[in-house]
Amino acid sequence: MGTNESAVISQGFLAPYPVFKGPRMGDNTSETVSRRRGRQGSASNKKSLKILLELVKFVLPYKLKVAAALVALVFTAALTLSVGHGVRLLIDNGFAEQSLNELSSAIQFILVVTVLISSGTFFRFYLVSSVGERVSADIRLAVFNHVIKLHPSYFELNGSGDIMSRLTTDTSLLQTIIGSSFSMAMRSALLCFGGMVMLFATNVKLTLIVLISVPFILLPILFFGRRVRALSRHSQDSMADVGSYAGEAIEHIKTVQSYSYEPQEQASFATEVERAYELGRRRVTQRAILISAVIAIVFGAIAGMLWVGGSDVINGVMSAGDLGAFVFYSIMVASSIANISEVFGELQRAAGATERLIEILQVKSDILAPSNSKSVDLNSGKVAFNNIDFYYPSRPNQAAIAGLNLVAEEGKILALVGPSGAGKTTLFELLQRFYDPREGAVTLGNIDIRDFEPSELRKEMALVPQQPALFSNDVFHNIRYGSPDATDEDVIAAAKKAHAHDFITNLPEGYKSFLGEKGVRLSGGQKQRIAIARAILKDPKILLLDEATSALDSESEHHVQQELDELMKGRTTIIIAHRLSTIQHADKIAVLDQGQLVDIGSHQSLLQSCELYQRLVELQFKHIA
Repeated sequence: MGTNESAVISQGFLAPYPVFKGPRMGDNTSETVSRRRGRQGSASNKKSLKILLELVKFVLPYKLKVAAALVALVFTAALTLSVGHGVRLLIDNGFAEQSLNELSSAIQFILVVTVLISSGTFFRFYLVSSVGERVSADIRLAVFNHVIKLHPSYFELNGSGDIMSRLTTDTSLLQTIIGSSFSMAMRSALLCFGGMVMLFATNVKLTLIVLISVPFILLPILFFGRRVRALSRHSQDSMADVGSYAGEAIEHIKTVQSYSYEPQEQASFATEVERAYELGRRRVTQRAILISAVIAIVFGAIAGMLWVGGSDVINGVMSAGDLGAFVFYSIMVASSIANISEVFGELQRAAGATERLIEILQVKSDILAPSNSKSVDLNSGKVAFNNIDFYYPSRPNQAAIAGLNLVAEEGKILALVGPSGAGKTTLFELLQRFYDPREGAVTLGNIDIRDFEPSELRKEMALVPQQPALFSNDVFHNIRYGSPDATDEDVIAAAKKAHAHDFITNLPEGYKSFLGEKGVRLSGGQKQRIAIARAILKDPKILLLDEATSALDSESEHHVQQELDELMKGRTTIIIAHRLSTIQHADKIAVLDQGQLVDIGSHQSLLQSCELYQRLVELQFKHIA
């Protein structure tokens, strides 16, 4: 991508708009969806086509192409208007004079003009369409680049299906508008204006008859256009609902089928589809009424004009050629107005799509880099949570962490244990700065992590989650996520250390085997070993393990644990564990409950001093027994 494109994508936008929240599985009642619509309906109705001005900043880098297209547009419009002169010559000099030479001259004039119009239309269509394709791609890239850097809490409130709908459906709609409809609107506007000028030049009286119909044409455009705009936004939101619901059902297909829930999901999805259809039908109805009303009024005016003009020709007031030219210009003006009314409906849809895209681009990330970020050149790998209070945005009244103080010493292993909901995973998310605490600070090397560039901070860490996130690419891609510049040999070496090499080589294409969506072609243990290999390849200063061996069999766990023990040497390591046997070697074990630190110490000391730890150990040994 060139400099111009990058400049466009990095530009800021106006004040944020309200963000639509996509549906969740099971949340499909008409009442729920209508409440969502109600929150936005009033805001959407106040919008106008001015929102399309937001697209100008994406078009500006291609102003030379746009200018060339406009030249071609004016050129072809002027030539099209000159066809009326050819019609006048054809009738007055050819037919009226009964002259084959004059007839031939008129036909030759029309043919030459036609060839020139055809050539100009080629350049206009190519230039405008190519700009539409490029601008659509730039918008899609800008939205994706913005979304991928947003804070995780944004995705707690906004469904991925809705975001994908904006990235695909809405940008494709804008591509059509910019690459076709906008050009048609400009062409029709020029022909309409030029045709009106020619109408006045040909016959003022007949022109005034045509102009009487103009207010009657504008009224349905304004009245029904407002309705089309509101319905277009609701229709696009409803289609996003459909995509979100289908995507979630397919993502959890095994759960759906395991509980034999297919009939309920089919019924719920049918409800979403019918709602989208009904909104689309209402929008199409309004557009159909708009177009038909405009056509009826326009051609009614032409009929009246023909009666008056025909009377003038019969009475010798004007020539048949002038009437023919006038009819040609009238039809041109009428068809241009009809095209404008149709394109106006498309522009309403474009306004809705633009609004939805700008909404995303307006969202400001809660996790921002400081203006003068410090270099993550760690002299110390010490991690400290200092008097932390934290509330998830989706649960603002329930503390996930409350007044917690905890230190992970450099080069030492700190284990976190406690019941579900104790706040263990939350500490990992705070340390990686996916969220910022409401009170207190997380420090790394005695420096507040908010003083670091977030991406640079995260480069110093490697996370092995309990449920590894794999991509539908090949094995090389998934392991190389830990170090994009790693060679194939480095990847294979990391896989061997994670005891993943053997099963990888047995895959159909070895390390080049595609793993399917979310690694669906692998077992839970195989996914975990891929994630461990990724962490080994990254070679981080801080290692975060969230039940990293929970999906492995005993033999694999033994071998992988040996490699992890080797990997943990000299690194600050924080482990979340439910199987206490895996953390007895930890330097310190922190016992958490309801976001608070209950006790901290070694395994043996906690068995003596911490009642909660004793209970966790007893429950686990009973389970093993």
